[in-house]
Amino acid sequence: MDLDKIDSIYFIGIGGIGMSGLARYFHLNGKKISGYDKTPSALTDELIQEGISVHFEEDIDLIPKDANLIIYTPAITSDHEELAYYREHHYHVIKRADLLQELTKNSFTIAIAGTHGKTTTTTMIAHILKSSGYDCTAFLGGIAVNYNSNFLAGKNKTIVVEADEFDRSFLKLCPDIAVITSCDPDHLDIYGSKDEVVRAYGEFATLVKPAGFLITKRNLPFLKFMDSTATIFYYSNEPGVVQRSAKNEDRSADYYSVNGRIEEGTYIFDFKSASAEITNIHLAIAGRHNVENAIAAIAVALQLKIPVEEIRQALNTFQGVIRRFQFIITEGKTIFIDDYAHHPEEIKAILKSVREIFTSEKITCIFQPHLFTRTLDFADDFGEALSLADEVILLPIYAAREFPIDGVSSDMLLDKISAGSKIVCEKQNLLNELRKRNLEVVITLGAGDIDQMIPDIKNYLQQGAAQQP
Repeated sequence: MDLDKIDSIYFIGIGGIGMSGLARYFHLNGKKISGYDKTPSALTDELIQEGISVHFEEDIDLIPKDANLIIYTPAITSDHEELAYYREHHYHVIKRADLLQELTKNSFTIAIAGTHGKTTTTTMIAHILKSSGYDCTAFLGGIAVNYNSNFLAGKNKTIVVEADEFDRSFLKLCPDIAVITSCDPDHLDIYGSKDEVVRAYGEFATLVKPAGFLITKRNLPFLKFMDSTATIFYYSNEPGVVQRSAKNEDRSADYYSVNGRIEEGTYIFDFKSASAEITNIHLAIAGRHNVENAIAAIAVALQLKIPVEEIRQALNTFQGVIRRFQFIITEGKTIFIDDYAHHPEEIKAILKSVREIFTSEKITCIFQPHLFTRTLDFADDFGEALSLADEVILLPIYAAREFPIDGVSSDMLLDKISAGSKIVCEKQNLLNELRKRNLEVVITLGAGDIDQMIPDIKNYLQQGAAQQP
């Protein structure tokens, strides 16, 4: 496929975080871009403002018949009316991952994979490259606060991309530098078993080019499935941790942090490796897990020979990603935090970090489970993770692309939570439920549409809750 010869691209599911980034890239590069999405959103509003045509009705009368490339997201079902039309009429139809493969194969590609941590790490790396003047084009899995976008345009041949494990999409990439932040099982509806998830990460690691680098968190189990000639570096939040390496030998972490401490809710730490030390790095974002993400980002920057002072300055100015440990309210009677966490390990990390900052305050967690299959597969783990909160309010499961499963519900999950106060609440009753409570730290979690409730929750906490005795 010669992308230079394609002048009109149609995106089915254009409002998705990955699809919209690609749409923006090709629109910026002079292609005629249009698309469909099921629901209007802030992202689709921005695409329309940028000059991209978007419609929200599944209707073949509204689609461009002159498009010479059709891109669809795996979330689109095969019986989608528009997708079926293009296939029946023999248009060039490919998945988003195939387009990303074509786009990156002739570029210097830095790909970041992981069940969790990949969006923040990808955005940190892109910010360091932008801030230092190294430059890059970046496709992010979230909205970077520094740039208010999920796409960053660059003038060189370096691409930073989030490598998505869903639908095995990341196996389309052949990175020059790969980062693996985690490989906890997820998407078992796609992979079938936990071992297959881990095996896929091993396959992704094997795709690193022979002269390239793999930078991975220590002690991840994918190493036993990996067969690669790439140079491997290990990182950790702890100094000198001994681990089993890909060659089954004892080895200390190559990159790690020391002297970590919390000041005003955020972290300051020192970075160490055999080749460099960076002292007093101040992350303006909260969460101990983000120190670990920063270590991975620093490791990539050092491989690119970016000076240490520019790395420090970039991390000092990094403002994070929307819905990743995002403080909505920082002052007053109630603190309000929002996060995209939808996997038990993510929930555990965010709640532990919140407790580390707010040591004595009551933590009220509002969680919207995402997908019936994920809820079923990890029900016990969700129960353990959510029990770290003092109070838990569960919203009904957000189905997304799935149909209900008998016996799988938020009520089922509730029985596995040992928090002192726990309840299942319909979305429309949430504010009334909050009015019954003395709230100190509130955190909303989930990957569904819980983010749409944030303005109403914020308004109540700033006005209604503040007036309570």
